[in-house]
Amino acid sequence: MIKVTIGNNTRREAVIVDENTTLRAVLEDNGIDYTSGVMHLDGSSLNPGDLDKTFAQHGITEKCYLLNVVKADNAA
Repeated sequence: MIKVTIGNNTRREAVIVDENTTLRAVLEDNGIDYTSGVMHLDGSSLNPGDLDKTFAQHGITEKCYLLNVVKADNAA
């Protein structure tokens, strides 16, 4: 089981998931909109197709951060 800190700019929470769960499934199960910003896994931007890979396929075995970061148009 993996402890995933999941969220966005304003909300974060920890959930426990199986390592064979896809990133997309965890996002959808927790109501995180992954279409409005850049998805990051442990600080690295995700590439197309990465959401349909499991945590095990990404090499995650214990804990991680899965965050959607939205940058405002007027941000410096």
